[in-house]
Amino acid sequence: MTDQSEPGAAPQDAPRLTTREAAELLGVKTETVYAYVSRGQLSSVRATGGRGSTFDAEEVRALARRSGRRDPSPAGGDLVFRTGITLIEEDRYYFRGLDATELARNHSYEEVAEWVWTGELRPGARFAAPSETLAAARRAVDALPAHSGSTDRLRVAVAAAAVTDPLRFDLSPGAVLSSARSLIPTLVGALPVLGPPEAGGDSLARRLWPRLTARPADAPGLAVLDTALALLIDHDLAASTLAARVAASAHAHPYAVVSAGLGVLEGPLHGAASGLAHRMLQEAVDRGSAVPVVADHLRTGRRVPGLGHRLYRGEDPRARTLFALLEDVPQAAGALAAAREVVATTARHAPLHANVDLALAVLSVAYGMAAEAGETVFAISRTAGWIAHALEEYAERPLRLRPSGQYTGQRPTLQL
Repeated sequence: MTDQSEPGAAPQDAPRLTTREAAELLGVKTETVYAYVSRGQLSSVRATGGRGSTFDAEEVRALARRSGRRDPSPAGGDLVFRTGITLIEEDRYYFRGLDATELARNHSYEEVAEWVWTGELRPGARFAAPSETLAAARRAVDALPAHSGSTDRLRVAVAAAAVTDPLRFDLSPGAVLSSARSLIPTLVGALPVLGPPEAGGDSLARRLWPRLTARPADAPGLAVLDTALALLIDHDLAASTLAARVAASAHAHPYAVVSAGLGVLEGPLHGAASGLAHRMLQEAVDRGSAVPVVADHLRTGRRVPGLGHRLYRGEDPRARTLFALLEDVPQAAGALAAAREVVATTARHAPLHANVDLALAVLSVAYGMAAEAGETVFAISRTAGWIAHALEEYAERPLRLRPSGQYTGQRPTLQL
């Protein structure tokens, strides 16, 4: 709308927003928009006829950027959520204002999870599973068929852990975090052991290692795994995170929120993508060259896995961080060289860069892990992120995530 009823009003061609439009752009209630005006954070002009106020669109967008909110996509119609967890811009990403790659390089997974949840770093933070909860989860997982995948086991473990927690419906922040700190190590402890347990396995990465491979851990490999866990905690509104927030909007308890995230993660286009990269990279190592492997993908019209990310123009910062650590892992030399050859070969046809799935594949191939190992790491790590988003969503208006369907079926008839 345009308004010239007040001195100094914007020119006729300047975009003006109604109060409702400004509220939607900012992701707040209309009452909050007027609060911004009263505090001098936003200026308004009375609409023509004196009914309501109008706002300069650029000024509203500037306030949205300062408030950590993003403009909704005008073309895609995507939902936009207020979140203080992750910011992604200029091929970098941040957890609560701190560079996520720096956090992951300098702090353990547990410490980064605490930062994402609370905004506080707790040096030496460790998560422990209650014995009763862990025993119930192990019994449930052990009852599954031998061919069950890791995500199958994790979903069952979550359900078993939930029924042992009579306070799971307490959605206060303290109770939710208490559940999270016990659930994550329960998920790890419920997975079958493939190799000898690590002595002094106090960190989550040490406890997870023998559940990913029968090979003994070494310090460089553990460093890569711990860093990968920290890097993958959150990544804006990925599909599984959106599902988790929808569940939290209905005030589902945190175990149900994690179950919702795991359900989406099992899709081939999300968490399972790392398995595709593993198989491709293993084939490249076995054949001694990535060139024929990439050629086979291109010839059959298949996408080369482990390359490209819609949120980054250049290399995925998570991949860049892990590749740097993998250079110090002697066992990873062959897989790392194959990964770089995949990128170089594909670049002749498309300007694609490595993403985190390719880096996880280097780790899993180097240490003889199964193809689904990357998916397991992803699921364990992202549980912390789903909990963080649940905490945010619990503070919002319940059931606000209720879109309307656009009916495209047959119109009702008067007679049967």
